[in-house]
Order: sequence, then C-alpha cells, then structure tokens
Amino acid sequence: MKKKERQQKIIDEVSINRKVSSSFLSERLDVSEDTIRRDIKQLHDKGLITKVHGGAISNIQKLYHYNEDVIYNREGKVRIAQKAISLIEDGMVIIISGGTTNLMFAKLLPKKLKATVYTYSLPIAMQLTEHPLIETIFIGGKIHRSSMVTTGIDVIQHLSDIRADICFMGVSALDVEHGITDEGYEVSLIKKAMINASNQIVYLASINKLNLIHNYNVCELKEIDMVVTDLEINDPKLKNYISAGLNLL
Repeated sequence: MKKKERQQKIIDEVSINRKVSSSFLSERLDVSEDTIRRDIKQLHDKGLITKVHGGAISNIQKLYHYNEDVIYNREGKVRIAQKAISLIEDGMVIIISGGTTNLMFAKLLPKKLKATVYTYSLPIAMQLTEHPLIETIFIGGKIHRSSMVTTGIDVIQHLSDIRADICFMGVSALDVEHGITDEGYEVSLIKKAMINASNQIVYLASINKLNLIHNYNVCELKEIDMVVTDLEINDPKLKNYISAGLNLL
C-alpha cells in the first residue's frame, strides 16, 4: 500500500470513529506502529487530523477533547465538581462559563439530570451533548481560539435576555482584597453579564487560583455568593477568606 493511500485510510478511520489508537491502525493497515505514528504526525502537521497520546482524533472531536492526564490538578477539579453538583436540582436553568474545571463539572453531571444549560464554551457545549436530558443552548459569538469560548457584544446581549437559577463560573484569580479578577477584558465583561443574568453565582476555584490578581475586575469579595474549592474548609490556606466572611463549600 502506498503512503498516500495509507494516509487517506487513516483519515477515513479517524473520521468514522472520531478517535483511533495507533495500535488499531497498525493492525488494520498491516504496518508498524512507528509507521502509523509518522503518518499521524504528518497528517496532524497538515491540519487533517489531531495527534493525541496513543493515536489520533478528528478535528471536530478536538473541540472538546482534553487529555485528562495533562489537566492540572485533575483530582482537585473532580472534588470541586462533585461539591458543586450537590447544589443542582432538576428543572434548573443553569449558566456555565469556560475552563477545564467547569469542563470536568459538565462531564460529571448526572446523566439523569433534567436541566437547561447555557454556555459560551464550545468544549462544554460538546461535552453536554452526552447528557440526554439536558437542553444545551450554545451562546454564539466570535470564537476565542485559545480558550474556545465566544466573546463579543452578541454574547453579552444574549445573556441579557436570560434569567438563570444558578451560574457556575470559572475563576482566573481570587484575592481577599481584590475579589475575582480576570486576565481578559472581554471575558471579564461577559462574566459580569453572567452575574446580572443569574439568581445565584457559584465560583469554582482550584487552589492555584487563590491569592492571585489579574488586570480586569469581575466582582468584589462582598458580592460573591459562594466559592467552591478543592480544599477542606479547615485548611489554613482558606483562613483569610473565612475571616473576610466568604461563603465556602
């Protein structure tokens, strides 16, 4: 089999299965795994498929694919998600912002949950398609390529028409004196619009987001309804936040 024909078959297999392993392709095409790995790299470099650990995924799949082995503090984000899920009830209208903590939260939502979820995060919207009883509404706008969220006035206008029961918002930085801040101006405006659109705001903050300050204000500490962390309430790292009256879970 010629190289061009072999690589086309790899593209076809990835397109059909969305994710395939190098070992599967090696057996299927009767060539070595080293050959398959070289093919995958070349196809990845051409933008035809996406190379991942152990194989390849389709370019559609990469919109919401995260290699969980490289998610920082994965165990902590699972703890945050499990705590936050306890705040959800059937029939709620929910807003979920972007980020890997919220992606883990979306992934772990109970499959039996009946809810309506608005999100401006493309990976989270795609993840929610695996939850059969959740009505997912993706808030369209200009795609921010690195974070795969939408930004712009269209997103803010859409949020102004929503009245959500609860919003689960990712945190870029949390500090006792400065509250919640973000490194992006447009994203900070969208998060403020989410606050205005929701009856309750729950901020999901992993340990590496504490005691940080970014350039753009989202809300002051006194405006925060609740923060869910991956720490126990009696952890010394939370002492200053508890003293300041922050509601922690």
